[in-house]
Amino acid sequence: MLRSAALLAGLAVLVAGYIGSSLNACGQPQPELTISGPFTHANLTIFLIHGKDTVSGRKLLTLQEALEQKKVVVHETSNVNELSVENVADDVDVFIQSGDIVKGGRQDRLLAVDMIVGPKSGKMPIPSFCCEAGRWQKRGAENAAAFDASVAQAGNKDVKLAVNATRRQDQVWAKVKEAQMKLGKNVGKSVENAASPSSYQLTLEDKDLLEKLSAYEKALSKALEGKKDVIGFALAVNGKVEGAEVYGSADLFAKLAPKLLKAAAIDALSELDKEKKFEPATAEHVKKFMAAAAQGKKTEVALRHEANRDAQSNRANQAAQAPTPQAPAPPAGTAPAKQAPVRVFQYDSEKIVLIECQDRAKERLVIHRSYIAK
Repeated sequence: MLRSAALLAGLAVLVAGYIGSSLNACGQPQPELTISGPFTHANLTIFLIHGKDTVSGRKLLTLQEALEQKKVVVHETSNVNELSVENVADDVDVFIQSGDIVKGGRQDRLLAVDMIVGPKSGKMPIPSFCCEAGRWQKRGAENAAAFDASVAQAGNKDVKLAVNATRRQDQVWAKVKEAQMKLGKNVGKSVENAASPSSYQLTLEDKDLLEKLSAYEKALSKALEGKKDVIGFALAVNGKVEGAEVYGSADLFAKLAPKLLKAAAIDALSELDKEKKFEPATAEHVKKFMAAAAQGKKTEVALRHEANRDAQSNRANQAAQAPTPQAPAPPAGTAPAKQAPVRVFQYDSEKIVLIECQDRAKERLVIHRSYIAK
C-alpha cells in the first residue's frame, strides 16, 4: 500500500527540494523545480517533479495516441536498425520517446532516440533495435509492412541502457532475455509467449505479469491525482535511485505517465526480493542523482544508426570508384534528407547516463530529459 506518511513527507520535501540549479549544467536556464514524495509500494518509490511548462503553445501527440488516431505511420524498412515514421496529419506534431516499443512489422522494435515528427512530414528515418530475435515475417494478422501499436515502454533499466548507452543490438537482445528470466522468476512462471518467445512486447502483455504490475500502478497512480504542475518523476528500486523522466510540458508528461509508471513497475518487479531489506531513498538522493548526471561528458547522438551511416558511406565510396557510378534510388515516398527537428545529447558519467532532447528550432529548449543509472 501507499505509505500513509508519504504525503506528510512530501510536503516537507516540496519546500526543501529545489533542483533547478543542478539542471543548468545542461546549458539551458531552468525555472526552479521541486520534488514531492516519497510515494512507495513494495520495492518501488516514486518522487514527483514539479515545475512550469517550458514547451507551451504546441500540440504534441504521443506515438501511442498518433497510432491509435491513424495520424502517424511507422513503416517497416526491412532494415533491423532503422525504421521510417510518417506524420500524415496536417495540424499536430508527434513526440516519439526513446524506448517506445512498436509492435508488428517483420519483428517488434525499440525506437532508439527521441524525435518530433511534424505535420505532413513524409517518411523520416529513425534508428531502432530489434527486441524480438528470431522472427522476420508477418505474425498472425499483423501488418508486416508497418507497425500498428505502441502501448509499452522499455521498462527494465538494463534494456534502457542497452538502447541509450551501449547502443548495441547484441546487448539489447541479451538484456531482453535477462529481463524475461527475472520477470518470470517473480511472476512464478515463464513469461515468454509461444507465438514468439523472444518478443519483449509479448512478454509485457502476459496476463499474470500484468496482474502483478497492476498492484504497483494502482497504488502509485494515486500520487498523481489532482496535480497539474507535475512535469516528471524520479524512481527508486530497492532504495536506490534508478532513473527519472522530466518533460518541458505537464500535459505531455500527464499523457505519458501511465506508460512510464508501468515501465517503472516492470523494473521494480524484475528486481523484487521480498527478503531483501533496504533503506528508503529520499528526495535528497534524487537531487544528488540528477545533479551528478548533468556533470557527465556531453556528446551529440546521431539521429541515424551508425551502422546505417557506415553502410551508406561504403556504398558511396564504392560508387565513386566504379567506372559508371549510379546512385541507388531512394525508397518510394521517402522525403529528401533534411535536418531532424530535434537534437539529442548524451551526458555520460561514471554511474549515470542522461539523454536530453532539444528543439532544434528554439535554441536549447529542452523537450525531455531521461536519466538512467548504470
